[in-house]
Amino acid sequence: MKVVVLGAGIIGVSTAWHLLQRGHEVTVVDRQPDAALETSFANAAQISVSYCEPWANRDAPLKALKWMFRDDAPLLFRPRMPFGEGWQQWRWGLQFLAQCNDAAFERNVQQLVALGAYSHAALKDVVRTTGIDYHRLERGIAHYYTEQKSFDTAGDAAALMRKYGVARRVVSTAELLKIEPALSQFADHIVGGTYTASDESGDARVFTQSLARRCADGGVNFLYSHDVLRLDAVGNAIESVAIRARPSSAKGIKDGKLTHLKADAVVVACGSYSAPLLRSVGVDLPIYPGKGYSATFKLLKPELAPFVSTIDDEVKCAISRLGNELRVAGTIEVGSYDLSLDTPLAKARCRMLAQRIENVFPGVCDTRLEEEGGQPNFWTGLRPATPTNIPYIGKTKIGRLWVNAGHGTLGWTHGAGSGKAMAELISGEAPAMAFDFYGYPHGRRESGLSAA
Repeated sequence: MKVVVLGAGIIGVSTAWHLLQRGHEVTVVDRQPDAALETSFANAAQISVSYCEPWANRDAPLKALKWMFRDDAPLLFRPRMPFGEGWQQWRWGLQFLAQCNDAAFERNVQQLVALGAYSHAALKDVVRTTGIDYHRLERGIAHYYTEQKSFDTAGDAAALMRKYGVARRVVSTAELLKIEPALSQFADHIVGGTYTASDESGDARVFTQSLARRCADGGVNFLYSHDVLRLDAVGNAIESVAIRARPSSAKGIKDGKLTHLKADAVVVACGSYSAPLLRSVGVDLPIYPGKGYSATFKLLKPELAPFVSTIDDEVKCAISRLGNELRVAGTIEVGSYDLSLDTPLAKARCRMLAQRIENVFPGVCDTRLEEEGGQPNFWTGLRPATPTNIPYIGKTKIGRLWVNAGHGTLGWTHGAGSGKAMAELISGEAPAMAFDFYGYPHGRRESGLSAA
């Protein structure tokens, strides 16, 4: 089959790789000059199967209300006017509130863990096959708490994960320091934690770009620096995808030629931009951008830096070592498609990340801001969030049109498996996990996939 994949992030490239392995002819389109230059560029670096709790839980509405007026809030919902694109935010918010109960939370956790475990296995298979090096650390993930009230609930979360096959366990502060001695400078603030040895960390951008090169070597056609203009539908099926090359002085392109790509299947894997593209042909999915931030610092004292990837419960950020750098990522703004880093709000959130690293690992990195003489590497990207945190993977009601989007903050965790599952579905195979694929009314059960 001829397959066009729209988007060259971790989801799109993983999809292309697995389609290639099944003998399909694949073309990937992306507006950037290389793979993984948007949402997959500088994320938290965690493969966190055991830390996939949905944002929506029974405590979320009150927390979101309290955080609404804090510029450094972990989850910031700033309502827009409920007109035009603003309506999508309001609709998303109402659907999110409907998920804020215990029954929905556990149901969503079960789905996310199933996809996470499947994806982790798929990632390991790809690494064994390709030998890609991406600063991988198989040292687990530790979650530390600074407030006793929050730590008292850690056992419930760990038990829920164990129920679905993930070995997450509660540990004392002393045991946590044995697991990651680098936390010793912050030990007086830690009341306990949880730890999952099977989780890992690594650079999503490095992995994705390396996998893209292997795809290209195998025959995948990458059309970088091309905008997707529209999906052309005839009747109830996609006839072609209209794309145009972006202006490029380096390549001598002033006004790119309009091209129509025809294929047997078109996969939309454009992250947060998937929703408006799909709505243009009548596929309406609640995928909305959550603006996340990260900061990457050069290590000054590598011997004092952590090797175990960690989650800071107080400020809801993740910290991972990537070679001679330390990455801290966190905070989500459910607001718009804005990617600016120079607004007062963005600056406040970046300062919070830098300050937290200095508090937890004092002197380990150069966390000075530019005005202080430092050279911090701040970044922001749009997390394609759904109200449940469960991505849409499957076939749409429009013929030849498929979707692989809505992974939120778990794109790196779920990327390899989402790509493999997408390739299996297009090939008529049944992915071996209990997950409710979009367009298949009864999802995946042991008897196989039910056709729509």
